[in-house]
Amino acid sequence: MHIIPAIDIIDGKCVRLTQGDYKTKKEYDSDPLNVAKMFEDAGVRRLHLVDLDGARNKKLVNIKVLERIAAKTNLFIDYGGGIRTDRDLKLVFGAGASQVTGGSVAVKDPRMFERWLLDFGQEQIILGADVIDRKIAVNGWLEKTELPLHNFLEDYLQKSAKYVICTDVSRDGLLQGPAFNLYREVINYYPELYLIASGGVSCLEDVHELARIGVEGVIIGKALYEGKIKLADLEIYFNQ
Repeated sequence: MHIIPAIDIIDGKCVRLTQGDYKTKKEYDSDPLNVAKMFEDAGVRRLHLVDLDGARNKKLVNIKVLERIAAKTNLFIDYGGGIRTDRDLKLVFGAGASQVTGGSVAVKDPRMFERWLLDFGQEQIILGADVIDRKIAVNGWLEKTELPLHNFLEDYLQKSAKYVICTDVSRDGLLQGPAFNLYREVINYYPELYLIASGGVSCLEDVHELARIGVEGVIIGKALYEGKIKLADLEIYFNQ
């Protein structure tokens, strides 16, 4: 299982939100590159980088942060937030992202997202499945749809999607534990998916339980920033 620390960006700074509420913003570092280097120095290989300004404004905003981190580290970066067009996608890959996560565009423009899967390949395009009450949420979690998670996954599985980041928004940033039952259910129904769990990780035991469940990766945010989990305690996963 891969450990994937998260860096969320607002105004070029490293922040965290609670349940996707922009009013709960807490700044952790004015320069995300410092944080990325700290992760890399600890042995981390992957990074989940999210442009929260981009997600909210529906356009790329903090791509310069991606450029700096990609240029100054060797981290394998997946990038999301504000990617709405073919040009956006090419800019993000050109700036150094190894993978791109698309959630809102997969809902709003499924034909375009399907084309991205075909043109760039399932190894580079991640399906973002953010859920509230098991319904898909978009635009930085500001908009809840009536689209059930299972319908969403079933549809894109048939369109060759492989990588999925599934976030239970109700748990994100609360440090109260991940949606274990949700992930068990997804793995049971769609064992061929490369499932990355996100939201609610609060302690080392949460990480171990996600590994036992069988998720392929886990995104960790606030638990690292608040010292609830130490990077040194995660070393057993770094070479996977």
